[in-house]
Amino acid sequence: MKEELAEILSNYKGESHELITILQDVQDKFGFLSKESLSTIAEFLHAPIGSIYSVATFYNQFRFIPLGRHPIRVCMGTACYMAGGPLVSASAERELGIAVGEVTEDLEFSLDRVACVGCCSLAPVVAVGDTFYPRMSPLRIEEVLASLRQESRTEDCGLS
Repeated sequence: MKEELAEILSNYKGESHELITILQDVQDKFGFLSKESLSTIAEFLHAPIGSIYSVATFYNQFRFIPLGRHPIRVCMGTACYMAGGPLVSASAERELGIAVGEVTEDLEFSLDRVACVGCCSLAPVVAVGDTFYPRMSPLRIEEVLASLRQESRTEDCGLS
């Protein structure tokens, strides 16, 4: 990780105005911003780690935990919210045993809420990676998760 981080930073001059772009590049490479990466960025920019962290936490585009192999995004735009998005989200939390913004211990699933996925007529919508599931319900999210778990077990056994 240190070498890859050094490679990213080699593209910059170490000026404070580069911070957000550096954070974006690091997250693109690793999927999240680790404590180690924030510390290295702070050293590179000759800035306190607290100021780096405060900028990173200000923007909701930055993550501080890795995404799961199956990143789940529950839409909470107005249409999805009104059509049952909160119930779908609560069902996913229960089924996965994690809260929104967390990742399962096995790093298989992460769960997030998003403002809108642009499929309002299909509300409520859940996205798993690049796959969209329309007209979700608490029962349907459980079925989708069971299917993804089965798929993962099959892949782990080399049966895919």
